[in-house]
Amino acid sequence: MDDYTWKKALQARQKRVRRERFLVLVLIAAVIGGSIWYFLCYTRTPAYAVKELQQAMEQRDAERFRNYVDLESVIGFAYDDLTSDLFKYDASITPQTRALFEKFYVLIKPHLAAGLNQTILQYIATNEWKLPDGTNILKGRQLGIDYETLLARSLIRRTHLQEIGTPHEKGAQATLDVTVLQEDTQTPFHLELIMEKKESGWKIIQIKNYRAYLDAIAPLIHNDISSYIASTKDITEKYNYTFENQQYNFQRMNNSSGGMLSESQRKKIANYLESEVIPLLQQRQRELDEIQTPAGASYLARLRQDSTDLSVRAWRHYIHGLRTQNIFEMETAESLHKQELATEQRIDETIRYAAMTKSVPNLP
Repeated sequence: MDDYTWKKALQARQKRVRRERFLVLVLIAAVIGGSIWYFLCYTRTPAYAVKELQQAMEQRDAERFRNYVDLESVIGFAYDDLTSDLFKYDASITPQTRALFEKFYVLIKPHLAAGLNQTILQYIATNEWKLPDGTNILKGRQLGIDYETLLARSLIRRTHLQEIGTPHEKGAQATLDVTVLQEDTQTPFHLELIMEKKESGWKIIQIKNYRAYLDAIAPLIHNDISSYIASTKDITEKYNYTFENQQYNFQRMNNSSGGMLSESQRKKIANYLESEVIPLLQQRQRELDEIQTPAGASYLARLRQDSTDLSVRAWRHYIHGLRTQNIFEMETAESLHKQELATEQRIDETIRYAAMTKSVPNLP
């Protein structure tokens, strides 16, 4: 290679190296600039918070979920909307009684709000709605209200997230539109969420139109419940009359002068429960199951199924306890019977609440 050709090749190589170095510098600058924008700008936007929230829900990460939802605030607003809605259609109570109820719900709000907080976080982590157990004050009716019924009326367990929109920022707040589906009635609804800029970043603080959601869905559900009650009325009335007779027979067979059942009495009672009471319970449930249940009445139908199941299980443990004189079986039967009574009370409250709203028109 002559000197001229060698110099030209060297110049071309040097030019290529300079160009490659320039491209590398541009790429590095772009990466650094993008990182600066991402960490200093984008991570402080409501859009970033929404994206992180979606990932937290998909990955069942409850702690991460809490970073982008101020649950205490959301539940506080929603609780006020919900408990106000409980009295909305009840024309039977006076203004004075209504005021007392409202004060009562204000007093128990901290306990119920804390319970809702825990229930929601458990659902995010496990995909299961778990009711309070053990010594939890929300178990049963220790606060004068049934937590299970409150959850049902909140619609939270039967509301499915369909689509999340784009947040619109305005100062220290932003709005986020999400589309949900109420699963029982298959009704779509647009919820407006309020986000607020805090020191730790953007968080959802309120469902602005949650009350409107309750107002839209409640009449649909209650109309379906009223229809279901009417279609099952003949069945329930027929069996209620027979159950009253069975209860009378059961009490009569349990009469004893010394307060202790004889062996023949225990055998007679066990056979009666096994051959008469349990089959009748099961037959009634089969007839109820044959009735087509309107979508909005599915919760009531499930409560009736649960009540039958609990009653049958309680009687079977009681029968085994009679035959073996096993105290543990008797205690198990008593526990199941208490659960059945609680379920029956939920059924009565659901029917009563539906009756209060039967004349309410459907809302758009």
